Amino acid sequence: MSYRIEKDTMGEVQVPSDKYWGAQTERSRNNFKIGPSASMPLDIVYGFAYLKKAVAYTNHELGVLDKQKRDLIAQVCDEILEGKHDSQFPLVIWQTGSGTQSNMNVNEVIANRAHEIAGKKIGEGEKTIRPNDDVNKSQSSNDTFPTGMHIAAYKKIVETTIPGVKQLRDTLHKKSKEFSSVVKIGRTHLMDATP
Repeated sequence: MSYRIEKDTMGEVQVPSDKYWGAQTERSRNNFKIGPSASMPLDIVYGFAYLKKAVAYTNHELGVLDKQKRDLIAQVCDEILEGKHDSQFPLVIWQTGSGTQSNMNVNEVIANRAHEIAGKKIGEGEKTIRPNDDVNKSQSSNDTFPTGMHIAAYKKIVETTIPGVKQLRDTLHKKSKEFSSVVKIGRTHLMDATP
């Protein structure tokens, strides 16, 4: 396997060259070898993608992020939401309480993929977008992780739970009409009871 060198404030780290993540994600992979790899639910990663795109637009409106960076961040977030980069989120659920590693994993993937979209090779030259300074601008893991979880929970409730409950309600209503003329002697665990 070939590697590239990524750098952060703690120094250099070898990262598999075919991955979009960077130094902080790789450090988390090495330091939190507990539980199955990639056990952080993708729903939370997608929650982060919605959040990062919204923040990029907000930062642009506030005049602190230029349009090119906003558009690159948004494009990568859309790719993440399409499931194109699911394999780029290898972290486990066991990490710091603030979710810093997952936040930085998303930031690094967005930054490196944006660098590639800009026609550059990952690990070479000055970064087109910086994971912390651009993608994570005006954010804290203490806020982004709970927000990503809230977005994930909201989507699950709206897209899965509510439709499921409605389907159950409608089915029970239909069946109650269908069997309304049948005399029952009792019900136990949704089955006819034995007299």
